[in-house]
Amino acid sequence: RLPCSTGAGLLTSWWRSGATQAGTSPLLFTERSDPVTDTPSEHTEGLLRIGEIARLFNLSVGTLRHYEQMGLLDPAHIDPASGYRYYGSRQLSTLNTISHLRVLDLPLALIREFVTTRDVNLMQRQLAQQQELIERKRRELERVSRKIDNRLALLHNALNTELDTICAIDAPELRCAVLRERVKPTDAYALEWQIRQLQKGQHETFVFLGNLGVGISAERLAAGDFDGYDEVFLLLDDTDDYVGDLETRPAARCLTISFRGTHGQATPRYEQLLSYMRERNLTPAGPSREIALIDDIISDDPGAYVTRIAIPVR
Repeated sequence: RLPCSTGAGLLTSWWRSGATQAGTSPLLFTERSDPVTDTPSEHTEGLLRIGEIARLFNLSVGTLRHYEQMGLLDPAHIDPASGYRYYGSRQLSTLNTISHLRVLDLPLALIREFVTTRDVNLMQRQLAQQQELIERKRRELERVSRKIDNRLALLHNALNTELDTICAIDAPELRCAVLRERVKPTDAYALEWQIRQLQKGQHETFVFLGNLGVGISAERLAAGDFDGYDEVFLLLDDTDDYVGDLETRPAARCLTISFRGTHGQATPRYEQLLSYMRERNLTPAGPSREIALIDDIISDDPGAYVTRIAIPVR
């Protein structure tokens, strides 16, 4: 803690002799030398100049002036001729308080309210409110962290998956928002209108890497009709607070295939999957789940695009 309780003479002697003798560097912020104020007057005796205060608290002169404009910190004296600011023990105490409360992330407006009233009950209320705010931020950061984990796992899977190979997997239950309309996208940009429809009325953006997909109905899959899609869906995780109608699709046994390319190159893979199902007496148990894992939204290299198709079977 800085020596705010020292007398005026001790304060300046501590700063101008002891502090400099301790090996501190020259002042970072100084005002122009003033032949009048260089010699202490009755108004400036024992006070520190604004540049000295700035150096002492590792602040800029501009920050100190901003505090003054906000009503947080009034100088002990302002020279009427030069406009130079001088500060004493009371101002150092206030700056200590401001510095401590800024560490707690209190807004300057709340700090001003406290330093002008010095009301203990007010400080208790402000700290309690700040604690609630930080707790909300902590929960939000945890939610964002889980989203990042999910996206990293998806990207890792897309970059390391075996391509053009049919696999059987046990897919988990899916929570999704669904827009049922016939679409024929060739890339992710072709779904922009549908994305806007799914995003309408939401307080946050949900559409991102690997959670927007298209699907063909089970009936059309069984008939070998792969000309266009019957729905656009948005996959949601447990951290998403989506406003609107949602569907829960049950966990299912799925056949999957991943390939280089986008939705426009999917038809041959559907033909492979249908042939595989027929050879094993399997039938579609629900709409397909086709998702561009890497596309032209996140990569300029068409050779890096990866799309995955999953079809529930029974």
